[in-house]
Amino acid sequence: MPKDLRTVSRALLSVSDKSGLVEFAAGLHALGIALVSTGGTSKAIAAAGLPVTDVSDLTGFPEMMDGRVKTLHPKVHGGLLAIRGNPEHEAAMLAHGIMPIDLLAIDLYPFEATVAAGREYDAIIENIDIGGPAMIRGAAKNHADVTVIVDTGDYDGILEELRSTGGSTRLVTRKALAAKAFSRTAAYDAAIGTWFSAEIGEKGPTYRALGGKLAESMRYGENPHQAAGFYRTAEQRPGVATARQVQGKQLSFNNINDTDAAFECVAEFDPDRTAAVAIIKHANPCGVAEADSLVEAYLRALRCDPTSAFGGIVAVNRTLDADAARAIVEIFTEVIIAPDASDEAIDLIAAKKNLRLLLTGGLPDRRASGMVFRTVSGGFLAQSRDNAVVDDMELRVVTKRQPTDAEWRDLKFAFRVAKHVKSNAIVYARAGGTVGIGAGQMSRIDSSRIAAWKASEAAREAGLGESLARGSVVASDAFFPFADGLLAAAEAGATAIIQPGGSMRDDEVIAAADAKGLAMVFTGVRHFRH
Repeated sequence: MPKDLRTVSRALLSVSDKSGLVEFAAGLHALGIALVSTGGTSKAIAAAGLPVTDVSDLTGFPEMMDGRVKTLHPKVHGGLLAIRGNPEHEAAMLAHGIMPIDLLAIDLYPFEATVAAGREYDAIIENIDIGGPAMIRGAAKNHADVTVIVDTGDYDGILEELRSTGGSTRLVTRKALAAKAFSRTAAYDAAIGTWFSAEIGEKGPTYRALGGKLAESMRYGENPHQAAGFYRTAEQRPGVATARQVQGKQLSFNNINDTDAAFECVAEFDPDRTAAVAIIKHANPCGVAEADSLVEAYLRALRCDPTSAFGGIVAVNRTLDADAARAIVEIFTEVIIAPDASDEAIDLIAAKKNLRLLLTGGLPDRRASGMVFRTVSGGFLAQSRDNAVVDDMELRVVTKRQPTDAEWRDLKFAFRVAKHVKSNAIVYARAGGTVGIGAGQMSRIDSSRIAAWKASEAAREAGLGESLARGSVVASDAFFPFADGLLAAAEAGATAIIQPGGSMRDDEVIAAADAKGLAMVFTGVRHFRH
């Protein structure tokens, strides 16, 4: 049974991140703990006037091979791994001049940051740490005797415990730190494996690891009885994980999920071409529009489904200006996410203390590759991100009637939105804005009917005489298996349709479109979203 209190007499410090290092080292020294260190860490400690032994003096070997070999030595690993009180281990330490190392404070070479910075291959390889993970794992394995610290945020707590116990750490602390240490090396290796697989173009590696760092603990998950946390990975895709929260209360689990969906949707629209706004509720768009200004785009997106927009997430593809901010805050909104915001817009939003404002510094690249994951019982599914863009597709008109120029613009718009609507997805659009969205239904005909009903409801709330679907176009995320979904769209007043095609009954569907005088375009690309 491990002892609860273990005295710390010697500490090895080796960190790339020097924040808090000198203060921590000074605290250890004041407690009479001998300091051993490596390279730049040793120099920083010595520069602060603290006594420190360089690891090369401990081992009797200099750093070599450009620093690749410096801590891979029995006098380091023996000092970390030796079981205190074990006669055989203690005899080996005595015979080989190995001194115990009771505390290890270490981080790892900044591999993730090097990849994120877009460095060249050789620089990335040199930032794969070898000695660091080996020491961390050794110290964590021997947590019965050794305290291992991999997070600078733990410095103050450890110093406090050492002072309160007269220079010892408690077993419960060492166990918690060991668990964190193993998780850190696992996340580090996951980042390396992910990068390497992508580098060599391996789409289905035999082993795939996921790793992330806790960004924040959450009050609960989708429901109050579920525990949850938000973790950041090494991926630097602009969005909710990289955003700066300017104001507002903590984001909930559902807020983060919906905000990610909103920002990915609005990123489909090139900000150099148009302003665009997406309003999301329960991970589905309830209104999306493009226009010359953000405020116009927002008002048109809101018109699509103002009831559902209440308490929703608003994403914009340009710097949020005061006019748009003023319009958005008129109804209850949970989150606004934007690449940036003007000072006046920030001041306007500040009046709504609970409204979260997130600024990302940019838009995610809609064409960028990447992986997305979903857990299942006993495993997880991994797939490449859906980075198909309608502008890159070979669009094929399959009906007798060609779309007009206005219909072409709306067809492409609607298909961009359909990509971000849960399947089965039907999107009615007109003049660069959604007018009816049917999402997540078990049959496509039901999605089509719901979208048409939404368009009628929107017209009623706006005090218009006819459904907003009149004169609209329709996008479907997958092919129509039967003509009934298309006929429902025609009945609602749609004049053109865009869909992937590929059904066994394509000929039947095309004939039905021709009979109704509709124009129909096949994309050859499906956008299922489950």
